[in-house]
Amino acid sequence: MKTLISTLSLLCIFTLSQPLFAQSKRVPASAGRLEFIEVEPNVKLHVTDLGEGQPIVLIHGWPLNDAMYEYQYQYFVQKGFRVIGISMRGFGKSDRPYGKYDFDVFSDDIKVVLDKLKIENAVLGGFSMGGAVVIHYMAKYNGAHVSKLALFAAAAPSWKQREGFPYGATDEAAAGLIHTTRTNRQQLIEDFGKAFGASENAISPTMSQWLASINSDASPYATTQSIIALRDLDLRPALSKINVPVAIFHGTKDKLCDFVFAEQLHKGLKNSYIVKFENSGHALFIEEMERFNTELEKFAKK
Repeated sequence: MKTLISTLSLLCIFTLSQPLFAQSKRVPASAGRLEFIEVEPNVKLHVTDLGEGQPIVLIHGWPLNDAMYEYQYQYFVQKGFRVIGISMRGFGKSDRPYGKYDFDVFSDDIKVVLDKLKIENAVLGGFSMGGAVVIHYMAKYNGAHVSKLALFAAAAPSWKQREGFPYGATDEAAAGLIHTTRTNRQQLIEDFGKAFGASENAISPTMSQWLASINSDASPYATTQSIIALRDLDLRPALSKINVPVAIFHGTKDKLCDFVFAEQLHKGLKNSYIVKFENSGHALFIEEMERFNTELEKFAKK
């Protein structure tokens, strides 16, 4: 009887221990990549990091976040690339501390992320204000980690009119936009959405709602401070410091960053070419999604 009881006890112990034993032997399903990367004490940025292969690093526009590249992530993972989207501080899921929101800070943050991820020979792309960010980054850090640069409807070389540059927003328009970020940001997002495509109906209602939800998720303070920084930024002197190949994607019907911006960038960037999106406004990554993705893939593989 004692032998039978002992045997049953051992069987019970063995059976109860199986889930714990099995769990301890589990092979992690995650690739172990960080979703949040600390760029300075108590400030972390949200990073989407998917796929394997040559890295493509994407910087969002104002006041979007890295979620805007949903249909680029899907495409490039399938095509054998590692695609990384970074939400700048104040936007999306990134931290939104009180402090500076300017292009030195944004560039410094990108440098820390690329350092920590040990990225090399990346294609670095930036949309709208993100285009200005990546130009500033390339000039400040001498193209560290980057072998090619892609500019998508870039708000550059100067978003605002200034001496020798009669293009872009007037002083009055810039001041009005900044005022609206402080007094009626929701209306600004609605108006911004109407001007985003080649026409008011160029983007489907569901896509428009999706983009509006991304815009609404930005820190109001960061929204204002970053557009003030863009108003004060003149990147014309920075263009001569960029030595990597540059692809300039721009919609010919862009109402937010006129196509003349692409022409001015092309003049200042010695190793650049323009890809015209004849059926797009500012939202070329949505309006001509297939062509946007294939042209960026072609550039990355050159």
